[in-house]
Amino acid sequence: MSAPVHHRGAATVGQLAHMEGLEAASVLYLRLWCDSARNRQSVRDDFAAALGADHGGAAADAWDALMELCSNYCRRPLMRHAVTCKCLGADESCFANFISAAASGAREDALLMATLIVRADMAPVFTSLACECGLALKCMGLRHTARRAAMPETLH
Repeated sequence: MSAPVHHRGAATVGQLAHMEGLEAASVLYLRLWCDSARNRQSVRDDFAAALGADHGGAAADAWDALMELCSNYCRRPLMRHAVTCKCLGADESCFANFISAAASGAREDALLMATLIVRADMAPVFTSLACECGLALKCMGLRHTARRAAMPETLH
């Protein structure tokens, strides 16, 4: 019998354009954080620009902790598409749904999803970090929407 095929986690299951803002942001920041140190800094800069230095820094620290925990305790490596890819991979979709469930208060569902991503003993802390990060991403989306709504119609 052959070893399990890990690349199935990269199988295309949809398009980023069809995702809600929170889920799409989760996938984009996952890709950026895993891509390079420069892009990790871009993620930190986005949090700070949207939420201010204090709240943005705390949110970026939580995202770093979430990604480090994922990197160190993943059941298997999460497969990702390229940063600029418009496709959505299976693992990315699972991750985005996990972040969304955690941020929306569906803790038991999020905890169950966490066990698909990281070791079971790490799932509670992974879920707590996902809740914090998801709420920050929601807040960033709301601020973006509010700024956009405040713009004169000619600038949309």
